[in-house]
This record gives sequence, C-alpha cells and structure tokens, in this order.
Amino acid sequence: EVIDLVGAASYAHRPIGACSGGEQQRLLIAQALVRRPELLLLDEPLDSLDLPNQAAVAALVGRVCREEGVAVIMVAHDVNPILSRLDRVVYLAEGGAVAGTPAEVITSATLSRLYSTPIEVLRTSDGRLVVVGQPEAPAVHTDRHPAPGGGGRGATR
Repeated sequence: EVIDLVGAASYAHRPIGACSGGEQQRLLIAQALVRRPELLLLDEPLDSLDLPNQAAVAALVGRVCREEGVAVIMVAHDVNPILSRLDRVVYLAEGGAVAGTPAEVITSATLSRLYSTPIEVLRTSDGRLVVVGQPEAPAVHTDRHPAPGGGGRGATR
C-alpha cells in the first residue's frame, strides 16, 4: 500500500542500490510510512537529488501531509524546492532560533538579527529565494600554527 502511495511500484523489487537517488528517497519514505506515523522526521531528503527529483520528492511529501494527515519536520539547507509547501520555518544559527511563517522569518531584517551580520534575502523573478550574507573572515588557528618567526606550542628555543 505505501509503495503505491509513493509511486514506487515499478522499481520496488530492485535492490535499493540499483535505484536512482529519487527512487531511493521514495522507497525510504515508504518504509517510514509503514507504521502509519503521525509525525515524519526527514533529514535533508532532497540532498544530492537533481532538480526534477527534488520537485518530485517535495510534492510527494506535501501529498503525504495532505492525504495521510502526517505532520512533517524536515531539515533542509535549501528551502526553495519546498518553499510553497511550508507552513512554518525555523532558522537556527549562532546559538539562537527564529520561528514563524516563511514570510515572517526569511527576511533580510530577521536573518540579519539572527546571524548578527548583514544578510540580504532576494526574490528571483520565478519566486525562488536567494540568501546572501557577508563572507566569513579567514579562520586563524593560532593554537595550531606558530606565529612567523615564533616557536609555537612545544617548540624548543
């Protein structure tokens, strides 16, 4: 029943390693739905998928929410493939969090406050969001590298 629900009947008999990334994600979602959960936790389900498969898996998750009444919490670094399906979003950064609707949270002002640095949220002509922040300063590891001309940790003079 869940194989049909996720649209995987044509390849469900194959070893999972012989399936494409999108097919694998559908089968993994089917596996998670076998026990009829009320809550589905997904960690980067769109990671490493091409754009058509990202859209297909995002649509599948949206359909499972609507038709099966399953709540979904999803970790995603790119919200664009799921943006139209989000009810709420939580951004975590710098030891803080901001939660609300996408329109409330994914804004220049809100993200700049959360990250304590200027952030711009730009909307493309097709509705995708681009989040642009200040580049990070180069990391300095003084605990691992001696200063020029210096001895560093454990050096003898």
